[in-house]
Parts: sequence; C-alpha cells; structure tokens
Amino acid sequence: MNLTITEACAQQIFHMMKEEGKENSYLRIGVTGGGCSGLSYRMGFEEEKSDNDLLIEEHQIKILVNKDDAPLLDGVKIDYIQNMMGGGFTIDNPNAIATCGCGSSFRTAKNAGTPEEC
Repeated sequence: MNLTITEACAQQIFHMMKEEGKENSYLRIGVTGGGCSGLSYRMGFEEEKSDNDLLIEEHQIKILVNKDDAPLLDGVKIDYIQNMMGGGFTIDNPNAIATCGCGSSFRTAKNAGTPEEC
C-alpha cells in the first residue's frame, strides 16, 4: 500500500500530537460511509495497533490503515495547506471518481459508499 504525507502535513500532525499529549500514538487514517459522495475520510490518534491494521511510517509518523480501507486509500497524498483563511488538511486520492464540493467525501469506481444529503 502506498500512502504519502507531506513534510508540512507531518509537522502539523506532530504539533497536534504534542498539544493533545499523544506523542507516542499512531495516526489512524480511514474511510467511513457517508458524506455527499458516499465515503468520508477520517483521521485521529490511537494508542494500539490491531491485527487488521497495516503500519506505514512517513516522516517518523506511524500511520495505521485498516486492511479493509487500504484499497480505497492506496496512492493517497495528504498535505497541510496554510493560507490567509487558516489551514487545513487536503487529500488527493487517485481512486476517487467523484468528490463533493467541500472535498471531504468521495466515491470510487468499485465503492459508492452510503451517500447522504448535504
């Protein structure tokens, strides 16, 4: 599985880990049903790895991806963009064939998810 986070993204994640006292945690990246397009991204910190997790390390950040989510996240690039309006994570997913206007949900050719009204 190929998943990339940029240096700017890694720096923001390190900052968030420190703020939340989660310096020794994993970063979980996953997919859940919902959103305008059917699938939504989720990110958070976790203390433990399960047998169903793939472990990826990028910029010294240990990233967990559930094996079931791996095909939907293969090739994803996550960045952190800071501008005059603030900052936020951006996700470039080559598997997505459709995304919502805000960019937080998507669908793939093989998985339409469970779309909700916006």
